[in-house]
Amino acid sequence: MFVPDYRNIENASRNRATKRMPLYEHNISDIVMEKITGRKFAPLVDGDAQDKNEYFRHYNRFQRDMGYDAVTYECCVGRIMPGSGALGDHKEGAIKTRQDFESYPWDEIPDGYFKAYADHFSALRAQMPEGMKAIGGVGNGIFECVQDIVGFEQLCYIKADDAALYGELFTKAGDMLCAIWERFLREFGDIYCVCRFGDDLGFKSSTLLPAEDIRAWIIPQYKRIVDIVHRHGKPFLLHSCGCIFNVMDDMITVAGIDAKHSNEDVIAPFSRWVEDYGDRIGNFGGLDTDALCDASGCDIVEYATVVYRECAKKGYGLAIGSGNSIPDYVSADRYVRAVETIRKLRGE
Repeated sequence: MFVPDYRNIENASRNRATKRMPLYEHNISDIVMEKITGRKFAPLVDGDAQDKNEYFRHYNRFQRDMGYDAVTYECCVGRIMPGSGALGDHKEGAIKTRQDFESYPWDEIPDGYFKAYADHFSALRAQMPEGMKAIGGVGNGIFECVQDIVGFEQLCYIKADDAALYGELFTKAGDMLCAIWERFLREFGDIYCVCRFGDDLGFKSSTLLPAEDIRAWIIPQYKRIVDIVHRHGKPFLLHSCGCIFNVMDDMITVAGIDAKHSNEDVIAPFSRWVEDYGDRIGNFGGLDTDALCDASGCDIVEYATVVYRECAKKGYGLAIGSGNSIPDYVSADRYVRAVETIRKLRGE
């Protein structure tokens, strides 16, 4: 019988030995959960306190029943930032000029974040299964928050037209996120074993911004947040999609991340991340999301077995799951078969 133990995922993130290789997902779609369980619960998250508790009863227990040691959960800052939507919804950016920047309500966002999400985190806590804690926290990193209110194209124009403003955008986003993380860890740190944010810095062949810009403006803000997380006794996991090998050493030595998630086979097999960085940080992921979608036509049981056995060669500091997440369009059947395969290989 599976008994969850959050210390497995915590130790993996600290690059330590674990009793079993833990399963990990950055996010799991409610729709996929509903398909697997046959229970409709997703709309409850937007209801009153009773509805939210019922939502997390289903959400948390799904992950326990699937063999996870920790519940993955975050609430994203971008959703509540005034004028956001340039990143995900391709809206026009709210900040184009220095005047826009200076009039933007930066100082109101931390309170707005907790007004929007404190009830979610409270319900998450109330419905946490025995032996589990959460992994995640304050979603969106520095780059994503800036993109969400500026837009990538506009950000490039600002860099050319006002280099000082370009840098100040990242610093101000860092101030805002540090304020949110400080309060979050005071109020909800007890239910989290690992803290993370997602900040997609790259695409298939390189980083979206020049490496020197990431080193100058983004990584120093990462360090501020990671330092806060460490002061609260938690390890920090960075989720970042794309080819970011050109800044990984800085992520480890300067920002101080404890673990990294996200991989695509088209960029590099998961084994490269483990070989290059496994002596310094934990590595999470392994299963290319395309394989879970059947885009590759591979046998998912065979594929998951190969990835698991490659990971097992290292023996510590690893958590296995998709290299990205389980979105709506992932095959529920292939996802279940991959998890079942891993659990069988773990001896369950």
